[in-house]
Amino acid sequence: MAIDIPPGAGRSRGTYALAALGLGAFAIGTAELVVVGVLSLIAGDLDVSEGTAGLLVTAYALGISLGGPLMTAATIRLPRRLLLWLALAVFVLGNLSAAFAGAFGMLLVARVVTGAVHGLFIGVASAVAAGLVPAERRGQAVSMVFGGIAVSTVVGVPLGTLIGQSAGWQAAFAGVVVLGALALVATLAAVPPVGGSGSGGLGAQARYAFAPPVLAMLATGLLLMGGQFTAFTFLAPLLEDVTGVSGGTISGFLLVFGVASAVGTFLGGRFADRNADATLLVGNAVLVLALGALYLVGPHPVPAALALAGWGLVGFGVVPALQLRVISLAGPGGDLAATLGASAVNAGIAAGAAVGGWAVSAYGVENVPLVALVICLVALPATWFTRHLKAPATGEPAPRPGAAPVPTGG
Repeated sequence: MAIDIPPGAGRSRGTYALAALGLGAFAIGTAELVVVGVLSLIAGDLDVSEGTAGLLVTAYALGISLGGPLMTAATIRLPRRLLLWLALAVFVLGNLSAAFAGAFGMLLVARVVTGAVHGLFIGVASAVAAGLVPAERRGQAVSMVFGGIAVSTVVGVPLGTLIGQSAGWQAAFAGVVVLGALALVATLAAVPPVGGSGSGGLGAQARYAFAPPVLAMLATGLLLMGGQFTAFTFLAPLLEDVTGVSGGTISGFLLVFGVASAVGTFLGGRFADRNADATLLVGNAVLVLALGALYLVGPHPVPAALALAGWGLVGFGVVPALQLRVISLAGPGGDLAATLGASAVNAGIAAGAAVGGWAVSAYGVENVPLVALVICLVALPATWFTRHLKAPATGEPAPRPGAAPVPTGG
């Protein structure tokens, strides 16, 4: 639901609020992946293997996928603005604990906790962003949240890695603490009170959030992200072994992908406002083409870079449309469903990484884009089908788990 902006505040108040939410997402996105750049330092300092240190990435992803919905369920009746404040405060404290962790177990727990509040914050921030603007601009508003995460992969993670490599891995987490504190202050100052996108207690929201139409949309998102991360997880070795680039040049290719992803996320929000279903369908189709192009032109650096740019534009450009559809399909269960969208995306990332590892072992890294293409191709009819799903009408009884999705008839 949209809120009433106080007289005299006008659109600028909403803009500042969205910017604050974007800053929070930027801080959280940086925290998620900055650890990858300092894993070897953590392993050496805390006397664990690099494989064991990699559990820090898994722990964070599990925190998002499982902890986010659980924390949302536990706090479903709290005011949305207060929940944003609490999520960022716990995020800051969790990363502060990580910065001072003297043992790997303590660091692992901190990652689980911060991952859980990551999922909580993204879900609540998406719902709040959609409520800050008129209905015709909700896709753009949601894209501010996911755009913050996309920008963090281009700016926040490389800078955090540079700080960690220069001043120690603890400094990387300290930088995240500073970002989180700034986001908390900005949220306190700029985000006005806003009603939830759902209504009722946990039981009432869960009946809508876990209804078949919502689950169908979440499964489609899982396929789309799983297909992409089947290839993306092994993009660096693909570029090295197939394209023939190495060292800093690989970073340049990854930068191309990251910038395209950030631009695509914001553009995807605009297209979602026009037609979220068409945005998902076209994005899925172009994704198949981009992965096919990468497979075919992989040995040639310039065409491979262009294929990566096309992939980046649509790959994350579909996320705002996906989140918007999840929230709208859930109706009164929108608050809980918003967190489930983030869970589905991260479950897709985890599943894609596992499938990609199997594909590398079975077929070689040069064939990983083809496997990713097949998964995204399987997602295409599912994406087409979701066009016919609709949210429950006002006053309509809550759908029962297992009930058939209701088509729009169009």
